[in-house]
Amino acid sequence: MDNIHPYDEYFELLQPALKSKVEEFLLIGYGKVEIKDLWEYLTKKKWKKTKADIRLHELFSDVLSVKVGEYMNFTTIEAYKSSNWFVELDGDELRELLKPNDN
Repeated sequence: MDNIHPYDEYFELLQPALKSKVEEFLLIGYGKVEIKDLWEYLTKKKWKKTKADIRLHELFSDVLSVKVGEYMNFTTIEAYKSSNWFVELDGDELRELLKPNDN
């Protein structure tokens, strides 16, 4: 969260909704989603255009209405934008990447 977003002041108040949405993603098999990542999606994508007279219940509704597909599309695009494909991995990162899946 590099830039200050106008809705950042509501972050603490929206914690229950953010936590609920992250838990929902976990229940349906998306376990790597964190609250800060969901917040980044909301501030960079869903709330790109802000309203001066936004109501708290509108923000709660926005958080709870996030669809997995929308969030995953955003994170995929962000990964392609920000990845430096020529960076060397250290030993721990390489082991984690090559670790067999237990499933």
